Amino acid sequence: MIPPSPPVATIAKLNDTLLAVLKDAETLGFKGRLEKLTPAVNQAFDLDFMAEKSVGKYWKPLSDADKARWRALFQEYTAATYAGNFDHYAKQRFEISGEEPSQNDTTVVHTMLIDPGGENTALDYRLHQTPHGPKVIDIYLKGTVSQLALQRSDFTSVLERGGLDALTTTIRGKIDDLAAGRSKRQRG
Repeated sequence: MIPPSPPVATIAKLNDTLLAVLKDAETLGFKGRLEKLTPAVNQAFDLDFMAEKSVGKYWKPLSDADKARWRALFQEYTAATYAGNFDHYAKQRFEISGEEPSQNDTTVVHTMLIDPGGENTALDYRLHQTPHGPKVIDIYLKGTVSQLALQRSDFTSVLERGGLDALTTTIRGKIDDLAAGRSKRQRG
């Protein structure tokens, strides 16, 4: 058997962790899922890159302290999103159907979350090479919707109205909603 490419291996490892946590989701609760998923998210994602791109033109004017604060909150929010959404096991599984080169020296790994009791969800992970191997820089939900673009649109509108403090308050509220189980039942 041919070993998977590094981008596929990155996503396979993430999927294995997601599935293991999902199988024990109810016992773990939100906090337990968050504790188990945070290291996997940190390893699979280029969160510094994503944190910067998620606020677009508002990144450069931030102080170094505010950049560090935003990076930490963005990391927490990314892991919390998985912990909040992967909350009930119903024999779901992941299938990786392949990879393809993409723009700007990136690779897209095509993944499907198979949900026997519900709707299957396409999760296409876009990765770029870092000194620590390939890392996710975006997820395309249902194959077409860029999560990073959606976040940038949402985040920059809050930044325009109230700056980083308003965005911090908004994201903290979203994390609290995820912890309380008030997330949309969207997987991913």
